[in-house]
Amino acid sequence: MAALADRRVRGEFKTWRDSFAETPRKADYAWTTLARVMSFAKDRGIIATNPCERGGRLYVADRKDKIWTEQDIGAVLAVASTEIQLALILALWSGQRQGDLLRLPWSAYESPYIRLRQSKGGRRVAMPAGAPLRTLLDATSRRRPLILTNTLGRPWTSDGFRTSWGKACERAADCGRHGSLVEGRRAILDAHYLGRDIQLAEAAVLKLEARTKL
Repeated sequence: MAALADRRVRGEFKTWRDSFAETPRKADYAWTTLARVMSFAKDRGIIATNPCERGGRLYVADRKDKIWTEQDIGAVLAVASTEIQLALILALWSGQRQGDLLRLPWSAYESPYIRLRQSKGGRRVAMPAGAPLRTLLDATSRRRPLILTNTLGRPWTSDGFRTSWGKACERAADCGRHGSLVEGRRAILDAHYLGRDIQLAEAAVLKLEARTKL
């Protein structure tokens, strides 16, 4: 307890955390766990301050190999089923999470906009559907209430979709990227644009249309 009151203890803990620098995720997990223990002690009045607050992170994700190029997208479109193609284009042009897209009803699409409530945070989003997405949606038969269905016309389960998506990526020889579908479009379809200011969203989509053929 006396040591925890010493102002040098944070440095000691940092040195301990940095001893795991070769495995930065392990180092960050160790620090986070220690910070929670200290937070508990502070909340119970056992210590006056938490020496592990806001310690920063050692692990920095390198996502360059996760960003899809137009060639990557084209490779998947060339081998994927019609159902997977629709899911791919919808994800690219909406920037929304898989779970929200798998539950997206046709009633959410009223050209030229898509409106939905995001499952994470419950925020309402209104976004312009880019021209390629509108073209595809307008040409798609509305067989069921949901936009995305499997080859049997039934709603996708999360596991079922991931399996079919993974197989399409394997056929396209792009197995390592199928977990980060919308990463390359986030710079333009930014969360600050989507659903907050429709004029900003429209401007963002126009920029994206100008930069891509998909």
